[in-house]
Amino acid sequence: MAEQHIPTEITLHKQSKSLGLAYGEKQYKLSAEYLRVYSPSAEVRGHGPGQEVLQTQKENVGISQIEPVGHYAIKIYYDDGHDSGLYSWDYLYDLATNQDDLWQDYLNRLHQAGYQRQTQ
Repeated sequence: MAEQHIPTEITLHKQSKSLGLAYGEKQYKLSAEYLRVYSPSAEVRGHGPGQEVLQTQKENVGISQIEPVGHYAIKIYYDDGHDSGLYSWDYLYDLATNQDDLWQDYLNRLHQAGYQRQTQ
């Protein structure tokens, strides 16, 4: 069985709208917007390949709470009402370690769709 990457620490930063993840000495900070647009929910991913829904207007989304789900995931509650995605340990680790590439891919897809991000 493959090694499961379980965070040694999870910290919710409501002020900066981000989630801190620690894997031993490695630290990652994932923005609420990034986590929200990559939510593993059917609303975002669709029900099959090619059914993904590009998420827009999530620049100011925050996280109201997180809760553990068994010994394998966390559920993130966003202040826009979204709470249906379960973030498995492996998925969170993938989001953390591939953040630069995934974020750039998201920005590219927004650009292709003609959407202009609203930055503070």
